[in-house]
Amino acid sequence: MASSNLMIGLEIGTSKICVVVGESRPDGAIKILGVGQTPSRGVRKGEIVDFETAMKCVHEAVVDAEQKSDVMIRSVYVAVAGSHLQSFNNRGCVMLPEDRDEIDEQDVEDVKISAREVSIPAQNAFLHSIIQHYHVEGQDGVLNPVGMLGQKLEADFHIIHGVRTRIQNTIRCVKELPLDVEDVVFGGLASAQVVLTQHQKDLGALVIDIGGGTSDYILYADGVVKQSGCLGVGGDHITNDISMGLRIPMARAEKLKIEEGSCVLGNCLPGETILLKDDSGFAGKEIERETLNTIIHLRLQENLELLKRRLEEEPFINYLGGGIFITGGCSLLNGIDHLAQEIFEMPAHVAHAQTASGLTSAVENPQFSTAIGLIKYAQAVQTDRPRRRFGRIFGKFFSGMR
Repeated sequence: MASSNLMIGLEIGTSKICVVVGESRPDGAIKILGVGQTPSRGVRKGEIVDFETAMKCVHEAVVDAEQKSDVMIRSVYVAVAGSHLQSFNNRGCVMLPEDRDEIDEQDVEDVKISAREVSIPAQNAFLHSIIQHYHVEGQDGVLNPVGMLGQKLEADFHIIHGVRTRIQNTIRCVKELPLDVEDVVFGGLASAQVVLTQHQKDLGALVIDIGGGTSDYILYADGVVKQSGCLGVGGDHITNDISMGLRIPMARAEKLKIEEGSCVLGNCLPGETILLKDDSGFAGKEIERETLNTIIHLRLQENLELLKRRLEEEPFINYLGGGIFITGGCSLLNGIDHLAQEIFEMPAHVAHAQTASGLTSAVENPQFSTAIGLIKYAQAVQTDRPRRRFGRIFGKFFSGMR
């Protein structure tokens, strides 16, 4: 990539592999130049289970993106998902030496390290330390403490960590192609970069990114990340329920879900049916529309209630003035916003990337929110170089991987 303004986002999803090529404009906007994608194989619940097969799929998606954008791809920002990802909030604290009272950048780095001095599972590694608030000598609301006077610097962080080897598998899959990995980013964090405005983050907002095998979530309150995680449930579970409940092949169940399915109950005419035409190996079938919708409704209701219980373990769900924003491929299901609104008892909206231009079909498709969000994340990192240290994890992840 000749231009430093070019950035590439790669999402290795359960249903699809997606590569988005974007260009950062001087005004801060992002222009999408091309999207490459291929059906995903060798990936289950957001994690690689067949290394060679997944690597071939990634290669196909990269080649597709190169052809569509006329760009040679050499490095990417990669999204990671999986139910092994965990998070918590913690405060770090450093005391300045007695002979110095001006806070410098090393103090800021040290307070981040201090916040990480907690016990996490031995097999885990830190993925992100996302700053929430700085405090200097007890003064709250400090945005940048560098240059301020004080003997005590404290900082609150939202910290995301996950199983080291599972994250390594994703990195290795890309590096074997070979492509450089610029950074590894939690998929929910990436999606939020383009789905939410700063005003919505300030009001308090929850992003739910529902893909084929996982549901990423990230909650903002008072403009900062307070909760995040990944549930190992997604659209594939709905497809499986349809296949089992109606006794039809998975491929037909997926097509039926996308083309005819709805989360809304009671909107059908009594006895209304859908005719599935016969196909090779399939005799054809007539099914009741309300039966299909009931299967979809019940599974999605269960998934959203599971997420709600997870979020209610902490108090932040009570501070969502901006409501809920649903994105990802599964958000295209008819009525999903109404179902979420009913379960969470607050406004819910289907959302896609807001801060990008170019390929309208990609920008306005919530399936691409994570990959486009990776480009927005990359833009923020390149604009504000010190932030890169907060996401860099290569020392821990790349050792012994050459």
